[in-house]
Amino acid sequence: SQQIQFADDMQEFTKFPTKTGRRSLSRSISQSSTDSYSSAASYTDSSDDEVSPREKQQTNSKGSSNFCVKNIKQAEFGRREIEIAEQDMSALISLRKRAQGEKPLAGAKIVGCTHITAQTAVSGCLFGGSGRTLPSPANSKDAPVLSGVAVFAWKGESEDDFWWCIDRCVNVDGWQANMILDDGGDLTHWVYKKYPSVFKKIRGIVEESVTGVHRLYQLSKAGKLCVPAMNVNDSVTKQKFDNLYCCRESILDGLKRTTDVMFGGKQVVVCGYGEVGKGCCAALKALGAIVYVTEIDPICALQACMDGFRVVKLSEVIRQVDVVITCTGNKNVVTREHLDRMKNSCIVCNMGHSNTEIDVTSLRTPELTWERVRSQVDHVIWPDGKRVVLLAEGRLLNLSCSTVPTFVLSITATTQALALIELYNAPEGRYKQDVYLLPKKMDEYVASLHLPSFDAHLTELTDDQAKYLGLNKNGPFKPNYY
Repeated sequence: SQQIQFADDMQEFTKFPTKTGRRSLSRSISQSSTDSYSSAASYTDSSDDEVSPREKQQTNSKGSSNFCVKNIKQAEFGRREIEIAEQDMSALISLRKRAQGEKPLAGAKIVGCTHITAQTAVSGCLFGGSGRTLPSPANSKDAPVLSGVAVFAWKGESEDDFWWCIDRCVNVDGWQANMILDDGGDLTHWVYKKYPSVFKKIRGIVEESVTGVHRLYQLSKAGKLCVPAMNVNDSVTKQKFDNLYCCRESILDGLKRTTDVMFGGKQVVVCGYGEVGKGCCAALKALGAIVYVTEIDPICALQACMDGFRVVKLSEVIRQVDVVITCTGNKNVVTREHLDRMKNSCIVCNMGHSNTEIDVTSLRTPELTWERVRSQVDHVIWPDGKRVVLLAEGRLLNLSCSTVPTFVLSITATTQALALIELYNAPEGRYKQDVYLLPKKMDEYVASLHLPSFDAHLTELTDDQAKYLGLNKNGPFKPNYY
């Protein structure tokens, strides 16, 4: 098959951290090792690894071959996984039922690039009920099969595979996208660079990640963003649940699955005290770990101090810590100099969006030996015998090595769906060629949809109370800047 040559545009992309974490997860050495540490192993056929999905001729039950996954024969297993996920995504299901009647995305042609899991498959089914077409979400997980949605994704994609999948999403005969659903900005920039005529006709972009939003603001500042875009990342529900509460649970899951480490008494340094860092620190502290924090922002640093953490420079504690966790969204947070100074058996991992935070490239030198000891776990061995335990080759730990709570993904997917509906149905002139935050009214609606899961009952303002506060009884209750 023809391979995409991306070299011409690499310089344009170097200033944007790429999300390798969702496209090139390492395969397991053996079936047994994966069985112990990944639920995905039960439907991974090791014999399939020998042939690239791009080389296979596969057909689904409807006779279509407009997809590319590792093994279409696992469709029934994928369906069961989706049904399990739906049990904890009641809000998304209720939104889907409403959409089936109103069809707010009728005529929308959505192209997406995100993590393909059982949970995102549920949201894909929602778009199906809304009267849309979504040709190809590309990513790295073993993709569940979405009925009516053309999926180009599989676990173990190479860099070239990733861009090939994205191109298959966009370059479709007789079909042209008019909406973009992105998570990291790679799809948006591929359309912008390779298909400018398509980009100009896009009615709206919905972006979920810090990295992708950063890219959009750069385009807007340069005057090159010719379509309205919705910054879902900075919505309150996404920030708190996907960043804070999700990472508070998944950081321990990922570390324990890969290393079996006991955290009581361990010294851990968490680089960054944003929402992700706050979640990681809270979980580690609860298990008795001694937690240090590094920060560049004095406000976040003060928050860490008030929460009982010591704020340090990484160089001050690098020789003594047992675990190093990055979650800044920046690049080269952990450098080769830091890695050289780490003690034997120090665990290094990343909880930030992109794979740029740990300088893994600097470790691929002749004097260092790499030893794969378990799926997603490498020992990097120095000449003196010192070993550093590197997880997922610096990619996103929770998505590479464990799972993300289904309830959290329900909140994220509902937010994305409402943002798509808002942009697609907005009257002309409401949104100009710029980046917008999700309206607070919709943010609060997402939260309200999930309250029944906890049997939570909201108190309603009286007319007099609402007048006193200067609020509408039905919200929004938070200002736009919150």
